[in-house]
Amino acid sequence: MEQYTVTGMSCAACTARVEKAVSKVPGVVSCSVSLLTNSMGVEGSAAPQDIISAVTNAGYGAALKKQGEAQSRAASEDEDALADKETPVLKRRLIASLGFLIVLMYVSMGHMMWGWPMPSWFDGNHVAMGLVQLLLTVIVMVINQKFFISGFKSLWHRSPNMDALVALGATAAFGYSTFALFAMTDAQVRGDADAVMSYMHEFYFESAAMILALITLGKMLEARSKGKTTDALKGLMKLAPKTAVIVKDGTEISVPVEQVKKGDIFVVRPGESIPIDGIISEGNSAVDESALTGESIPVDKTEGSPVSAGTLNQSGFIRCEATRVGEDTTLSQIIQMVSDAAATKAPIAKVADKVSGVFVPAVIGIAVLTTIVWLLVGQSFGFAIARGISVLVISCPCALGLATPVAVMVGNGMGARNGVLFKTAASLEMTGRTQIVALDKTGTITQGEPQVTDILPADGCSEKELSELAYSLERKSEHPLARAVNMKAEADGIAAKEVSDFKALPGNGLTASLDGETLYGGSYSFISTKVNVSDDIKKRSEQLAEKGKTPLFFSKGKKLCGIIAVADVIKQDSPQAIQELRDMGIHVVMLTGDNERTAKAIGQQAGVDRVIAGVLPDGKESVIRELKQQGKVIMVGDGINDAPALTSADIGIAIGAGTDVAIDAADVVLMKSRLSDVPAAIRLSRATLRNIHQNLFWAFIYNIMGIPLAAGVFIHILGWQLNPMFAAAAMSLSSFCVVTNALRLNLFKMHDAGKAHKTAQNKIIITKKEQITMKKTMKIEGMMCGHCEATVKKTLEAIAGVKQAVVSHESGTAVVTLETDVDSAVLKKAVEDQEYTVTDIT
Repeated sequence: MEQYTVTGMSCAACTARVEKAVSKVPGVVSCSVSLLTNSMGVEGSAAPQDIISAVTNAGYGAALKKQGEAQSRAASEDEDALADKETPVLKRRLIASLGFLIVLMYVSMGHMMWGWPMPSWFDGNHVAMGLVQLLLTVIVMVINQKFFISGFKSLWHRSPNMDALVALGATAAFGYSTFALFAMTDAQVRGDADAVMSYMHEFYFESAAMILALITLGKMLEARSKGKTTDALKGLMKLAPKTAVIVKDGTEISVPVEQVKKGDIFVVRPGESIPIDGIISEGNSAVDESALTGESIPVDKTEGSPVSAGTLNQSGFIRCEATRVGEDTTLSQIIQMVSDAAATKAPIAKVADKVSGVFVPAVIGIAVLTTIVWLLVGQSFGFAIARGISVLVISCPCALGLATPVAVMVGNGMGARNGVLFKTAASLEMTGRTQIVALDKTGTITQGEPQVTDILPADGCSEKELSELAYSLERKSEHPLARAVNMKAEADGIAAKEVSDFKALPGNGLTASLDGETLYGGSYSFISTKVNVSDDIKKRSEQLAEKGKTPLFFSKGKKLCGIIAVADVIKQDSPQAIQELRDMGIHVVMLTGDNERTAKAIGQQAGVDRVIAGVLPDGKESVIRELKQQGKVIMVGDGINDAPALTSADIGIAIGAGTDVAIDAADVVLMKSRLSDVPAAIRLSRATLRNIHQNLFWAFIYNIMGIPLAAGVFIHILGWQLNPMFAAAAMSLSSFCVVTNALRLNLFKMHDAGKAHKTAQNKIIITKKEQITMKKTMKIEGMMCGHCEATVKKTLEAIAGVKQAVVSHESGTAVVTLETDVDSAVLKKAVEDQEYTVTDIT
């Protein structure tokens, strides 16, 4: 996506005009314009000069942002790009306008209505008073000339915007008042005192000036609030240090961060921010990463640990090697991701965009029609023109245009501060609409690597002796289960003895010699052929297996020493996170390649609604497609092996991204491996959606009620009549209210489960469970030929719930595709009834 800076936009009608113009350029696939950040994102093959030309022809300005602009420039320039430059300008305009407006109001209303004193040379000279009002109004109009330049320019380009409404309203009030002044002058020359007083009451000079002052006030409040919506992004930019201390030829040199190259050695002292991504080559420290991940507890770092730009070195002196610089740092990628999301549009904004595209022309038409109707029913021209002006100045397309982007920007910023990165506005919206969450087991629900959970020594053997024997045997093995045993022993300070004749028997276990005796380690089926296993030990191993743990048996000589159980343990926060998802009415599904027994044990501990076992990595995508038939699906995985499933889901969430935030397959990136961030992301999305709905409701209801009120529809019904000045005040506050409401999101606590709107468990989910496919692989002995294959295939496919069986006598396997949960015992019995032996089912 190419990003452009767009200038000259003032309301939603402007963004609609720019989008329409750019979308017509050949080669443009999509275009999204943000009024909030005055930016535009364009996808396609169109040349930048053609896009800029289209924007210019539409009456606006455009410039291409340089590649990596948000990262490669100095931090001060980045902050300057987002600095609130509008508010100071508008504030100066407002102060100047109010100075002259106060004098104008004193002359026009203070003296006329309440008899406030005036200089003696005004006595009886109504023309002089009118000329003073005209002069003061002209000064206010000149101060606020931007409304007229932008408004009439948009009319010239046949794309009227909000400024056009203000310009037309103020011009109409000023024009009619000027006409009344000349008519009054003629009446005074003729000596017609009654006509003079009549025309005096037809002056709307103060209305014209008040409209401009009040709209300027509203614009200033709006600009001030809009500036606060980018506070999160500006806060991230401020994290990036401007300089780094690198080591060259043994000397420490302070240089701008842009000059640091990959491979340079840089040093960071306690209390300093880390300037760029790197790996610690010397020293250790505790690093505060809360600015990037939202994790308040400092992370201990030692030699070989990665560090990220923008994090704070709290305790020790560290020397690091730069690994990622410039726009490749984690901080830069986060800034770019938040910026890109702000440049995109949420689907919910399409309705407001369509309305905005025709809103201003429709309002101008209604204002003209209102004036004509009041003239036709016999009202004076002054009364009729006042109603038309009120219609022009009360209408507010800005509120419609800002309703969605301000909420998206604030929601995105809050997510970024808490380590939850939404790549687009659409992903922020869709996350909250989910009905099903599919969780990959390994690394998402569980830690992702085996750990020792139980040490059960046999009679005559102590726990220390069992651990020592297991460590001595396993430390020469590269198997993941062996690493778990070794890590546990090292943590407990167990010393290993040197063994000889070590052998790893694939699929069985390990064997070695120690002190003239043979050591064995492995599964029950392996150990039971070497030593006698008591019924009590066997029963305890079965209980461990039922809990999803892998029991490893160890023996020395002819004596069984005990069992060490290993499992990929559930993360501490997983059950709570899953319960929070269920409390939100979301159906939680666990996907795993484990066998059915292990999968069900882990699923039960985690508290998921459904377990789909036997799913191979390439089969997750098909499961997600089936789940999508039941509702909106979020897939949560590590972003690497789960890439196809993440892409296939309505929303893909990559968990535990750490410093690798640029995961292409994911729509949402969680920097931490904390499953509780998934319900937090959904809560934030739902809160943002509610905020958008509130904003859109206010924007629509304001215009739906305000325009008829301004047109005078309720004058004869309820006696309500709206002065143009009050109409301008209402318009000035409408956008301010929308932006202020969006800023309330900053107070939202996304990790507070009490903020979730609890609903009954979603009943529409998985009404067709039998359509969800899963696979089981059976190892079968005794098949000798194609006839055997056909017999096993026919037998398996005759079982209810079996969709397909692919049988091979050469490999001795049968891969069974299931439509429903079919117990492994049923499959085994059916095959063994045909005189074959089933040795394993996974």
